[in-house]
Amino acid sequence: MEKEKDLLFNVADIVKRAKRVLNFKTDADLAAYLGVSRSTLSNWVARNSIDFPLLLSKLKDVDYNWLLLGKKPLIPQSETSDALKDRTVMLYDIAAAANLRTLLANKQQYVVGKIQIPSIPVCDGAVYISGDSMYPILKSGDIVGFKEINSFGNVIYGEMYLVSFCIDGDEYLTVKYVNRSDIEGYIRLVSYNPHHEPMDVPFSSIQAMAIVKFSIRKNMMM
Repeated sequence: MEKEKDLLFNVADIVKRAKRVLNFKTDADLAAYLGVSRSTLSNWVARNSIDFPLLLSKLKDVDYNWLLLGKKPLIPQSETSDALKDRTVMLYDIAAAANLRTLLANKQQYVVGKIQIPSIPVCDGAVYISGDSMYPILKSGDIVGFKEINSFGNVIYGEMYLVSFCIDGDEYLTVKYVNRSDIEGYIRLVSYNPHHEPMDVPFSSIQAMAIVKFSIRKNMMM
């Protein structure tokens, strides 16, 4: 049975592809994301045998044909065309919702339109942003598409997120890079604009998070 597995899958390559899609640089990062030890991951590679149910449950949005075999999926042209036609993202009024948690709980109430672009990433929605913390990458009035994360264990550090949090009774909604914090139980929110200092926020104060999947610059002609 093990020899048959060897012919079907190359676990070392699967691990490389998993790290690539998650933007992880080390095996330790992937092991932590999967919830196993670094030595367990090393043993999987050495034995060319991996916990497939665990791996696939953590990478639900990844094409398994590519992840496991390194092959592009064979999709009929008609299905591809239909998928591109139907690839729409709803645009929401985050200002009316006041915070990301409220928006995600009742999205239909805050719909203001929709965005339709071929090959746009799969998203849970899009919102206008305000503020200059990510300038010049993003500026006030730009649109960002987002995908909600349901667990802090799914955070991909170094990526840009919408983060809704509450400190001392005040609610905040921001777009920042999310990095690891030196403080246990915290994450570090980092701006691209150097005039904004990084800030460490406790996980316990975070109400909702969503990874930014795309951005659209809104240019105004006066």
